[in-house]
Amino acid sequence: MSLSPKSKIITIIVASVYLLDRLTKLAIVENIKLFESVTVINGFFELTNVRNTGAAFSLFAQAGEGYRVPFLVASTVAAILLLLYFLRKARPQDMLVVAALAMILGGALGNLTDRLLYGYVIDFINWHIGEHYWPAFNIADSGITVGVCILGIEIALRKKSI
Repeated sequence: MSLSPKSKIITIIVASVYLLDRLTKLAIVENIKLFESVTVINGFFELTNVRNTGAAFSLFAQAGEGYRVPFLVASTVAAILLLLYFLRKARPQDMLVVAALAMILGGALGNLTDRLLYGYVIDFINWHIGEHYWPAFNIADSGITVGVCILGIEIALRKKSI
């Protein structure tokens, strides 16, 4: 059975984001102690081994684990099902939308894997300017963010052309 071009793109992007996320997280855990940082660019970029028990920007991190983890797993599974629905409905000529949805799906699967294995997400990319820090994130988060940005631009451009 041969995959359609749309299915090939989805498979390649989802697998790439997911595998890159898993491999980088494993490398960080193996090489950097928890809460330790390695400076990459002084005053701007570090690799820091941290845990995010919440959602984006540590949202829900203070909620009890008995509620937080099931809620975050269930909401991620719901999002994945919705992404699969949108990917199935996406037209083959809308490859930019397909690619964006696949990036989001790969990222969601990466962070879901962490939650299922550990009850938290491993974050390690730490950008800052002096003492002003952006919350730490990971490759899965990057896939989600880039995918959402592409979708936003695509929607904005389509609205302008209507």
